[in-house]
Amino acid sequence: MQSSLFGLTEAQTQERYALQNPQLLRVALTGHDDVLARKGAMVAYQGLMEFDGEYQSGSQRRSRAHTGEGLDLMRCSGQGTVYLANLAQYIHVVDVDHDGLTVDSSYVLALDSSLHTEVIAVDSQYGISGTGKYQLNISGTGKVALMTSGQPLMMQVTPDKYVSADADAIVAWSTSLRVQMQAQTHSSGVFRRRGNTGEGWELSFLGQGFALVQPSELMPPQNAQIGQGLAAQYGMGQQGAHGQNQNNAWN
Repeated sequence: MQSSLFGLTEAQTQERYALQNPQLLRVALTGHDDVLARKGAMVAYQGLMEFDGEYQSGSQRRSRAHTGEGLDLMRCSGQGTVYLANLAQYIHVVDVDHDGLTVDSSYVLALDSSLHTEVIAVDSQYGISGTGKYQLNISGTGKVALMTSGQPLMMQVTPDKYVSADADAIVAWSTSLRVQMQAQTHSSGVFRRRGNTGEGWELSFLGQGFALVQPSELMPPQNAQIGQGLAAQYGMGQQGAHGQNQNNAWN
């Protein structure tokens, strides 16, 4: 049998994390250093490998239940090579150092088991309950594999050049940055999208670091039942961001 497919052989590298292609991650394990991967992300492996559900402490479970932010992980251990992917999204390997990394957990594919994660809240400048956004802080020294829908944009933040990004397009940023959630509207219209532009909440970053933005935004689920009444139209109540209509643009 002949085919150009036979040219797509495994990557030859000594690196622990390597991209087999832009949408497939290759992780080499030596038996001494486990990797934590998104549940169900394994697409193939070679060698003697084991996959176990990662234990979550009581505080982690409570934090996940309260904020909706957290990681559903499996522990990959053994000797060999594991290939990870999720919905053919683009994959990017990031070295985490003392500066730390803040990320939306839905964009994490894998990370070194030595890294520490903690849920944090980004507050709204309006101080309105429920308008904040929860994110995941990753600290320590190691590697994280992030996913994006399409090729992202890395934006540098400096003291004389701050950056603002759509809250549903931002993927990750330097933990050292000062962050504020805001809407470009007056406070009496904070629950409304900006005129008829379709733009809503955004995050502003100040300080020294970077912000990673993907060319895609989280959108309300297709054929969602919005419900009735004024509150439902603005994403609140039973069908709102914290009710049945999960993952909508106000979450």
